[in-house]
Parts: sequence; structure tokens; C-alpha cells
Amino acid sequence: MNRKKQNSSGTVPIMDGEAIRRALRRIAHEIIERNPGLEKIVIAGIPSRGVEIARRIATFIQEIEKIKIETGVIDVAMHRDDVGTRPDLPVVRASKLPLPLEGRTMIIVDDVLYTGRTARAALDAINSFGRPARIQLAALVDRGHRELPIRPDYVGKNLPTALAEKVRVLLEQTDGQPDAVWLEKEA
Repeated sequence: MNRKKQNSSGTVPIMDGEAIRRALRRIAHEIIERNPGLEKIVIAGIPSRGVEIARRIATFIQEIEKIKIETGVIDVAMHRDDVGTRPDLPVVRASKLPLPLEGRTMIIVDDVLYTGRTARAALDAINSFGRPARIQLAALVDRGHRELPIRPDYVGKNLPTALAEKVRVLLEQTDGQPDAVWLEKEA
């Protein structure tokens, strides 16, 4: 899906389901190329959409390489640096990681990379479980505006945005709507 004209609600379609599928398959190929010893990787998603994206990437790797890839969930709610400044308390979910992490490569997956603060919180959360040999970061969309020196290793789509815009990712499994990425102008 190419970037099209803004509709009356102020949203612009960026990616449809097929574009998301292609991007995640490309990320899977990049992970395979950069990580010898695939049996030692763990792909862990950040709730909620990162978990589904991690599952899809792992499935692609399994289809391509015929090897089981372990997945997990890394909840960042209590590791965020803005917990006390948010109007609502964060929803805490259980982290589930295959242990031990030592000697393994962890790939953290999120839907949108923005300031880098969620990725930093994920690093802190992982430290609660052990010390992986390496940690890598994958994002479906990188919208820029980093506040921390964090760079993704794998990106589905680089999407420069204005601060007044919001990137919205919809996935069938988490949102009950067809897969899509939208750019929204904040009112």
C-alpha cells in the first residue's frame, strides 16, 4: 500500500496486510542472515502487538529454516520511566521467557519504535531474567524522534513523522480488524 491521500478522518494508510507480511518476512530473512546458531535465539514481543509480531517472525523463520524458534513475552509496564507521570496505571502482564537466557540471543520485538523508552524498559525487564549473550531490537515501524541512543537492528518500515502525528498498528489477532498501519494527525 502506497502512502495515499489523507481521508476525512485525518488518517493516511501506510501499510496493508500484505505489506506487513512482506516486511515481517524480510525481517525474518535478516535475522537468519545475522544470527548463526538459530537454535539459540529467543524472539520476545512487547505486549500487546509486539507479541503477535514476534510470533509471526518466528513462524517465518521456522518455515524458511525448518527449525523451532522459541518465543516469549517481555512486559515493560513496571520498568518504564514514566510510570509515575502517566494519568493511568500501566496494565501489567506476565513476562514469559524460555530460561536460561545466558548464551542466547534475545530479539526484542515491538510494533512502533518512537522515543526508545519502551525498548530501554525492555532491556531492564530482561535483566530481571538473566544475561543473554546479545540483545537485538526489531520494530515493524520506526517513526524516529528518539530520546535515547537506541537503534533497531531490524525495521519493517522507516516512517519519518511529525511530532503531532501518531502511527497506529492494527493486527487481526489483537484488534479484531484487518492488519494495517495508519498515520493519524492528532487533533
